[in-house]
Amino acid sequence: MTLTASYERCRQLHARYGRSYYLATLLLPAWKRRHVHALYGFARYADEIVDSFTMTADRRAALDALCERTVRGLAGEPVADPVLPAFLHTVRSFGIARGDVDAFLAAMRADLSVTSYATYDDLLGYMEGSAAVIGTMMLPVLEALPGEEAAAREPARQLGLAFQLTNFLRDVREDHARGRVYLPAKDLAAYGVEPADLGRSRTGRAVRELLAFEAGRAREHYRAAARGIDLLVPSSRPCVRAAVELYGGILVAIERGGFAVLERRVRVPRHRRAVAFARHLLASAGAGRLERRVRVDLP
Repeated sequence: MTLTASYERCRQLHARYGRSYYLATLLLPAWKRRHVHALYGFARYADEIVDSFTMTADRRAALDALCERTVRGLAGEPVADPVLPAFLHTVRSFGIARGDVDAFLAAMRADLSVTSYATYDDLLGYMEGSAAVIGTMMLPVLEALPGEEAAAREPARQLGLAFQLTNFLRDVREDHARGRVYLPAKDLAAYGVEPADLGRSRTGRAVRELLAFEAGRAREHYRAAARGIDLLVPSSRPCVRAAVELYGGILVAIERGGFAVLERRVRVPRHRRAVAFARHLLASAGAGRLERRVRVDLP
């Protein structure tokens, strides 16, 4: 597969499976978009191996094969794969840390055997690889301001955690159907919730109270991430603000719906996504013009 075709495949994966964040990426300068698509496409490709309801092949063998191709690709060997050429090109172009890639793949391996987490600290250990490193891999593409690279790293981690926990709250029933309970066992016990309660067709009061507690944790991660937006170059800020608004919109919809996530999958309505996009579009255009002017004026 050519590099161009690989980037296009990643874009298609992003458009199909990550609609909220894909919409936000349209606010980025065109040259950045394909690299964000490549990172998302790789993450989604691995995630589909371990999470797809339709895949019937040996998931462990498929993930092992992806890991092996990734390792060979990182070593500079050519690999036959639909998404890896774009992903590897982005990794090399931005000096993305090998440790982040390894941590992500380790988290995907955990999903093949780990079905629950005892405490929130245990869950955070998993989310470090499944979510926090996605934030830190995106950071070089989004670009921190000169001298702010180290300061921007922790907010990037926190945003990954916030998005992941939002997903866990929305997908409680789907995850239960896959045999996984991500919400900590200690929290379930504190609210009198049994794992089987998360697979029911109606959301009981205890489950709602549990989800409200976890939503509070998600909001803490969003707050910790917020200070990082102004540490990014201006052309990336509208995209991240839109992504936070759209993903935060999922959390708001869960809360406004009384945490009734077992009855239906919560979505941000299309018109609200459009309004959020339009709100940040003008800022995106202005930031892009300003950044181009500054870069041209630099000696």
